[in-house]
Amino acid sequence: MARFDSMRAVIQRASYGRVTVGGEVVGEIERGLVVLVGVGQGDGPGDAEYLAEKTAHLRIFPDDEGKMNLSALDVGAGVLAVSQFTLYGDCRKGRRPGFSEAASPDAAFALFCDYISRLRRLGLKVETGRFGASMLVEIHNDGPVTILLDSKRLF
Repeated sequence: MARFDSMRAVIQRASYGRVTVGGEVVGEIERGLVVLVGVGQGDGPGDAEYLAEKTAHLRIFPDDEGKMNLSALDVGAGVLAVSQFTLYGDCRKGRRPGFSEAASPDAAFALFCDYISRLRRLGLKVETGRFGASMLVEIHNDGPVTILLDSKRLF
């Protein structure tokens, strides 16, 4: 039986981000957050809500004194959200990752869309990659600042 996991997000503060599919730019931001999102088996709307709230309010932008005190909402930052099932790659056995703990494509797409909708309702401008496509993701990580969020690790 598969272990039910959690919705995951790798958040990178970026000076620029862009997703290209087959030579076409499908999503692009200037200053903001590039968020790689993975959905696991057993995830639901509560996981999407938790990650959206955390993403929007995470204080990782510098204030006037250079301290990380401001959120994406505070600075009017954009978000480039990219679905990435490989966040569920299990490399404990062998040399090829297994993805049995990732959600099915239909379930993952629904929760990814829910996450995006919640970010937009919170007031963020959100661009996306193309779900299920082979994408070229360009990230100019600013800082570098990279944060891992996991909806089941609430403590």
